[in-house]
Amino acid sequence: MSKIKPSKGAPFARIMGVGGYRPTRVVPNEVILEKIDSSDEWIRSRSGISTRHWASDEETVTAMSVEAAGKAIADAGLTPEQIGGVIVSTVSHFKQTPAVATEIADKIGAVKPAAFDISAGCAGFGYGLTLAKGMIVEGSAEYVLVIGVERLSDLTDLEDRATAFLFGDGAGAVVVGPADEPGIARTVWGSEGDKSETIKQTVPWTQYDSSGKFPAITQEGQAVFRWAVFEMAKVAQQALDAAGISADDLDVFIPHQANMRIIDSMVKTLKLPEHVTVARDVETTGNTSAASIPLAMERLLATGQAKSGDTALVIGFGAGLVYAATVVTLP
Repeated sequence: MSKIKPSKGAPFARIMGVGGYRPTRVVPNEVILEKIDSSDEWIRSRSGISTRHWASDEETVTAMSVEAAGKAIADAGLTPEQIGGVIVSTVSHFKQTPAVATEIADKIGAVKPAAFDISAGCAGFGYGLTLAKGMIVEGSAEYVLVIGVERLSDLTDLEDRATAFLFGDGAGAVVVGPADEPGIARTVWGSEGDKSETIKQTVPWTQYDSSGKFPAITQEGQAVFRWAVFEMAKVAQQALDAAGISADDLDVFIPHQANMRIIDSMVKTLKLPEHVTVARDVETTGNTSAASIPLAMERLLATGQAKSGDTALVIGFGAGLVYAATVVTLP
């Protein structure tokens, strides 16, 4: 018989606060067209993107994360000293070690929190949210900061007609804390590694010198589109089922901001009612991978399109191919 005593965590977890940071430089499609043979009309019709934000040298992964984190902590009514865990999802922090989460934790003033990075591409925020919930219910932390942050402009091939217009930079953060009733439902997540070549880095870092070209993100657009529309709609429905609700019970839908056509197709496939507010932050922010869901969530709440207490379905999907979907109560 085990001598280990059961842990005493919270019965449930919820999102308590949200914050975002978008770089100051706004890049319209006209700038992208300087390097590729395309048109503003083509980019808008294929992706729905009109502008994106690109970071300056000073707007590092750490700096953007600190700004977003500070807003999320304040929004939650907490102080940095109360944060017991920092989880950062990113694919654009170019140091293998140490984890950028440790640097961010120090800069925001957290006191010896658990701190680590995860790499789950555009599903990274959902992965981080699930881990944070587990930490709180298990009792290893009372409040956990989850950050999705990317500088994808560093990984963009501006001469690649298929991807040059897609990516943007930014950071989004939420604070997850204890709750007396469910605020984050069971996550439906997984991976399809047999499709890992559809979204990938062009060359490994070890081949960078010999290739003579900085690694970039590339993808098979049509294959990704079909997978996202048909397979991820199924995952989204599974998340609704796991939460014990139907589409009619939703107030808000916050999918990964990959492409407007994907978002609109998912809305149609899921047969979402007209009263459901749909995040379409991709139009002015572009695809910010792990940062896209918290950034979209922050904007919906800031503009009044969504309100505290709303029930929202969130789903992220991307390189791996990986995915994560859950239903949450908005802070």
